[in-house]
Amino acid sequence: MSDELENFSMLELFRLEVENQVATLSDGLMALETSGDPGPLLESLMRAAHSLKGAARMVDIQLAVTLAHAMEDCFVAAQSGELTLHDHHIDLLLRGVDQLVALASNTSEPAAVQELVSQIQCMDAIVPDAASGAADTGSDLEDNPPDQEIHTRSQPEATPSSEGIRADSPPAESAESTVRVSSTSLNRLVGLAGEVRVESRWLRPFAEAVLHVKHRQAEIIGLLDRLSDHLYAHNGDEYSKTLVSEIHTKTNHCRHEFSDRLSELDDYDRRVHGLANRLHNEVLTSRMRPFADVTRGFPRMIRDVARELGKKVDLKIEGLSTQVDRDILELIEAPLSHLLRNALDHGIESPEQRCQAGKSGQATIRLKAVHSSGMLSIHVEDDGRGIDVEKLRSSIIRKNLVDENMASELSEAELLEFLFLPGFSTRENVTEISGRGVGLDVVHSTVQRMRGLARVTTSAGKGTRFHLQLPLTLSVIRALLIEISGEPYAIPLARIDRTLKLDADQVEALEGRQYFTLGNQHIGIVFASQVLGHATHVDTGDYLPIVILGERTNRSGLVVDRFIGERDLVVHPLDKRLGKTQDISAASILENGDPCLIVDVDDMLRSIDLLISGGRLNRVRDTQTEYINTGKRILVVDDSITVREVERNMLAARGYHVDVAVDGMDGWNAVRMNDYDLVISDVDMPRMNGFEFVRQIKEDARLGSIPVMIVSYKDREEDRQRGLDAGADYYLTKGSFHDETLIQAVADLIGEAE
Repeated sequence: MSDELENFSMLELFRLEVENQVATLSDGLMALETSGDPGPLLESLMRAAHSLKGAARMVDIQLAVTLAHAMEDCFVAAQSGELTLHDHHIDLLLRGVDQLVALASNTSEPAAVQELVSQIQCMDAIVPDAASGAADTGSDLEDNPPDQEIHTRSQPEATPSSEGIRADSPPAESAESTVRVSSTSLNRLVGLAGEVRVESRWLRPFAEAVLHVKHRQAEIIGLLDRLSDHLYAHNGDEYSKTLVSEIHTKTNHCRHEFSDRLSELDDYDRRVHGLANRLHNEVLTSRMRPFADVTRGFPRMIRDVARELGKKVDLKIEGLSTQVDRDILELIEAPLSHLLRNALDHGIESPEQRCQAGKSGQATIRLKAVHSSGMLSIHVEDDGRGIDVEKLRSSIIRKNLVDENMASELSEAELLEFLFLPGFSTRENVTEISGRGVGLDVVHSTVQRMRGLARVTTSAGKGTRFHLQLPLTLSVIRALLIEISGEPYAIPLARIDRTLKLDADQVEALEGRQYFTLGNQHIGIVFASQVLGHATHVDTGDYLPIVILGERTNRSGLVVDRFIGERDLVVHPLDKRLGKTQDISAASILENGDPCLIVDVDDMLRSIDLLISGGRLNRVRDTQTEYINTGKRILVVDDSITVREVERNMLAARGYHVDVAVDGMDGWNAVRMNDYDLVISDVDMPRMNGFEFVRQIKEDARLGSIPVMIVSYKDREEDRQRGLDAGADYYLTKGSFHDETLIQAVADLIGEAE
């Protein structure tokens, strides 16, 4: 068993060795394409291949030994002038690098590796001694002892940046020893450090409470002074005077001692608070990794894709030393890769087109990461053709996302937002280069998951720029604290469109929904307490505290009890045994020790949509009675907005409480979730027609007793009979429809409104 554990450890070290050395091989090979003096690069490449050969021999991966040896022979031949490495040679050697990675992860195909070794050996016109490749254990091991190679992570030697693909140098690795810690343990450590910081803040309110006791003590001493003065003024007995004097002396002694202890408590509070903050910051720093960790494969990817497309590209990477949370690094690699491929495929022109436009034949793509305003800002910018905004507008109309009139009024920024919609692409032909037509939704959804923002700007003929604004860490978020039904909740600031206090008089109603107008957009009002399933006891008063969530044309105003303020919160994942908690993503602990749930904005937006389509929304004016109305409740179901509003207004004028539904399916969801005295339904409706809707109600054991009236333009006797056969209690045709006819029919079925 110990041999297996040791072998596992050695394989892990070999994978680390490969990860480290292939970076040197990839960067060096690409630098060779443009380097004027290949000597230093070849020396570095030869040493990297030699180290990998020795490491592979130690873990007995013979194919890796053979491949690394063949590559080393090529570099030695190039150093001696026997071989000149051209682009096709470098392509072959880069394939060798890929195979070394595959061998380390045990995902390679032996036949493909053998064939590649043969091609490399034929390439350099050197026929190495097979025996020396397999059993050369003498000079090689002496030159580079394998024990040292395996047990220490060799650092890649600095190589000159290539002209075509270059990046600012990452900071040199620290010489300090390192240990490997699981991400789970590190997450727990972050959580504990956050709790320590919260607990340390408890001392401050405790010290303030003690100070309050000190003030009470001072009042008691003042009363003793008055008592002493009274005794002396009225010739009190000597015993009383002595007793009061002794009490006064001891009380003064206690006051001084109390002051000293309180001063010590203040000093201790400052020390503990500072120590807790330092501990918390240090633990968070331990989660940070340089941005360079995520960019290692980008130069190689850009080179390969550019060659495939016949384009010349200069990739410039800035901010490699920028510190980023390790969780964010894992998440942003795919979106950044998509943006770079998208720039190459969509944005960058061919060398001929660039020359015709008066540009350099070689394009430039710039990737930059910086800390800005407490956030991580990542920019992906190219100097290509830019985005044709008018072509984008036509594509939006063609895909029926908006009508032509609205599209003509959209600004450039609003049009560019459509690029992030799922499946949206301006490319007619699907390719594998930039996402197979998936579009930029993969970027947008990943950034949203990280509680960040994605924006795009463009300039015709000059290029396009994508800006990703992300939190520095997922362990701590900046959030708005709100109160809902007396409990604190947190909403990440990055997901909030805006907050406001709305004058209740600005609330309007249409089809049973309430909304207000912001700019030129109607925004629906939803009570947060209703979304979360709490009782609605909001004292709306004259102003409503509202948090606007959502994007573009799909925004909702969430009514909360009150705004508490902004906070930096340590994120604590919920126990996995709870599963996915609806509308909640995580939890945190406030400064006073109270727990606080963090809202999952995407999930809440989905809950709002379901509440709108399948249930009934509470109204601003009804919240005090929790939706209880003295009038009888009626549900009007019709796909015509005109008919719905006419019937609703007529019935509401007679004192009935009226809800509306847009079709049979919407009505079926509504009638199951609420109690109605009467249902009025049309016949011809999408998703579920009136006959089927009535039948569903009458066949339900709980709902079957609810009276149902059909109001339809169909006035044939067979239609009337079909409605009655389905279970309708009354059939009224719209052709003979008059105010009193409908009102009288309702009164016959359920009586007057009370």
